[in-house]
Parts: sequence; C-alpha cells; structure tokens
Amino acid sequence: MRDRRHPMFERNMLMKVFGYIFIAFWAVYLMMLGFMCYQMFDGGGHEAFDMVDGGMIFILALDFFLRFAMQETPAQDIKPYKLSPIPIRFLLNVFLVRMGLRIYNFFWFFFLVPFALFAVVKFYGIIGLLSYLLGWWFLFVINSYWYLLCRTFVNRNVYFILLPIAIYALLIYFGIFSEPAWLFDACVWIGRLFVTCNPLMYLLFFALAIPLFLINRKLQYHSIYTEISSTERAVKVKPLEMHALERFGEVGEYLKLEIKSTMRNSVIRKQFLTGFYCMLLFCLLFAFTDIYDAMPFMRIYICVYCFSCLGVMTLTVIMCAEGNYIDGLMVRKENILSLLKAKYYFNCALMLVPLLISLFPIFKEKMTIIDALGCMFFTSGVVMPFLFQLAAYNDSTIHLNQRITKSGRSTKVQMIFSSIALFLPMLIMYTLMNFWGERTAALIMMAMGLLGTILHPLWLRNIYNRFMNHRHQIMDGFRNSR
Repeated sequence: MRDRRHPMFERNMLMKVFGYIFIAFWAVYLMMLGFMCYQMFDGGGHEAFDMVDGGMIFILALDFFLRFAMQETPAQDIKPYKLSPIPIRFLLNVFLVRMGLRIYNFFWFFFLVPFALFAVVKFYGIIGLLSYLLGWWFLFVINSYWYLLCRTFVNRNVYFILLPIAIYALLIYFGIFSEPAWLFDACVWIGRLFVTCNPLMYLLFFALAIPLFLINRKLQYHSIYTEISSTERAVKVKPLEMHALERFGEVGEYLKLEIKSTMRNSVIRKQFLTGFYCMLLFCLLFAFTDIYDAMPFMRIYICVYCFSCLGVMTLTVIMCAEGNYIDGLMVRKENILSLLKAKYYFNCALMLVPLLISLFPIFKEKMTIIDALGCMFFTSGVVMPFLFQLAAYNDSTIHLNQRITKSGRSTKVQMIFSSIALFLPMLIMYTLMNFWGERTAALIMMAMGLLGTILHPLWLRNIYNRFMNHRHQIMDGFRNSR
C-alpha cells in the first residue's frame, strides 16, 4: 500500500509495462531469427545446429557486451546491507549464485528454443532438446562470471575494456576466419556434447564455472569497499577538453554537455550503450548475413531501424536528464533552443556509424547508396522530429546515477510516441514500395527526410515555443520527480 500511495507509482508501473513491451519485441524478433536460421542452414554440408554451435563465439561475445547495460557488480547490490550484521562473504556467495540463476541468462532461449525445435528434435528428440538448452544455459552462466571478472577491472580503469575486445577479436580471427578453423570445430564438438547429453559436458562446466566463481568471490571481496567508498566520496574527474566545439558558440557548449553527460552519468551512459549495442547488432546482421535479402521490404525497414534504433531508445526521455538542473537552464533566454539544437546535431552525427557499416552491403550490391541515404535522411528528417516533440511533454526527472530501472519514469505519451516511431516507418515504406517500387520509395523517403532536415530550425523553434508556453507546469513536474 505504501508503494501505491507514492506519487510516482503510476509512472513506474508504466515504465514496467514499456519494459515488458520492449522485451516482447525482442523476444518475437529472436524467435523469427531462430526460425530463419534453421531455414538458412538446413540442407547444407553440416547440420543446422552444428552451424549455430560453430558460431557460438559470436553469440557469447554479443551476450557479453550486452551485459554492460543490464548487469551490475555485487557492490551495487550489497551496498544497502553493509551496515547489517550479515557477513560480506555470505552475501557475496548469495549474489554470485543468484547471478548464475538470473532470468537474463535465459533471454537467448527466445532464439534457441524455436531453432532447436526444428533442428534438434528431429534427430535427438525431446531429451536432446532439453540437454541442448541446458548446455547453452551452462555457457551463459560461465559468460556471466567472465563478464563480472572483466567488469570489475573496467570499473577501476575503463581501458580494461580493451582486454575482452582483444580476446574476442583474436579468437574470431584466428579460430574462425583462418585455416584451420579450430575454434569452429571445437564449438561444433561442444554442441554435440550438448545434444547427446554427454557427461563430459558437466565436467567442462564445473571446470570453468567453479574457478571463475572463486576468483570472482575473492576479487569482489577485496574490491567491494573500494567500489562503495568511491561512490560516496567526491571523485576527481579529469577535465575533458573539446576545443573544436567552441567555434559553434552556445550550441557547441551544449554539445560538450551532451557528450560529457553521456560519458560520465551512469544512467545516461547505460541508456546510450544499450541503444548503441542494439544499433550495432542490427547493422551487423544486416551487413554480414543474408537473413533479410529475400524480402526487399524487410531489408529497407531494417536499414531504417539501424539508423533510428539509438534515437528511439534515447530520445524517448529527451529533457528528462536536464530536469535535474532545469532551473539553471531557464536563467537565460533561448538556452533550451540551443540545447535542443545540440541534441539534434549529436544524434545526427551518430548516424555516421550505421552509414559506414552500410558500405559493406553496398559493396556486395545488396543495396544501393540511394537506399542507405534515403534511410539516413528519413531518420534525421522524419523520425527524429517526431521524437523531439516529446521535449514539450516530458516532465519527469531521470536520476543520473541510479539504476535505469529505478530512475526511469515513463508516461503514456512516451509509450505512444516510441511505439509509433517503431512501427510508423514500416507502414510508410510498405505503402511507398507497393505503389512505386523499391527505388522510387527510397527517393521519396530521401526527399521527405531532406525536407525535414533542412527545416530543422523551424520545427525546433516550434518545440521551443511550446516548451516555454508550458514551462511552469513542466518545471513543476521536474521538481516533484527529483
């Protein structure tokens, strides 16, 4: 009852609903991907599950880096218990065991279950299916402990992130793309242990999981008070100089603020990294696989989603972080307009990443430069202006250094806008391609996007005016939700 009387109860419930919708979207996407992978690999030189198992390093690498946005170190969970009489070693054991049993370790089953239902059951039956899924769960548990080990060092020095990047890059290059492909063969052998329920599978799991568990427990025990104390004392941050942006005047200063907020504030950084990883996932799937080649409509839609994914995930809460210091922003005329321009330029600059990755399918003649530019300008001139409208409606502050699940507060308007931003481009492209074909649809999308991009001073000014007309109500909402 106490939680229900909290003034932010309704918005927290809406945030949970939005989270469930987001998870459901990814679940459906992964299930479709699992079925398509079976169709793509079935009938080749290897069995379909051998091909997926041979590429398990790619799945584990992706799972590893996605955990940076989803999984914390035990210090974040143990902090509320540090004054209690419960021994720290006991708490560490509990949290490390819970880490292996977390529901997130089953997330990839949305891909594996539909794939294995077609690829494994026909050879090994239901027992083989269950054994196959159990073996993959073992891998994700080991991956979670490996992630925790690396994350502890990354928290001490961000340059330690280069260690797992180098390890995965070397394994993929020398184990998959070089001859002999020893890592591919080893992964296929491990997958065969899974489907045959070989006892050696359990020996491999315990041989890897137990040492990682013990190392993590010892490392976390010695670093936990350091992590806790570092969040409670003033941290000396090395100034980040960006003199090149000074030539843009006030907009350049807000560009600095946008970049520094993304790098230094925990919640904003996690939101950005989650969106960036999703963007990279779609870009790499689109550029280096043949999953979407058979359907021109899906190929163009995924291309648009590569450009708009990051914006949809971050611009939904536009101005919510600024709610922490909105009073300071309002002391000068048109500060908000300069801030909105900086946010727009920052998000437009980030679209260079999917544009560069799209060069690979262009070189392979899977798409044309007109398609890529049409998708990019459609995002900057249609999708982003639509999402920026939320700047005139958002009035809930996001706390900068709490967990995303604790700091995020979503409204009905945000949920509606984000849903429309995800599915409206699909409807527009489907209509254009049915009436005028793929090439003409790309040109129309480019023209619409160019018009919206060129006219950005006008629609940003309109958003600013609407924000100022309701500034007292918006500022009151920001203050009440801090």
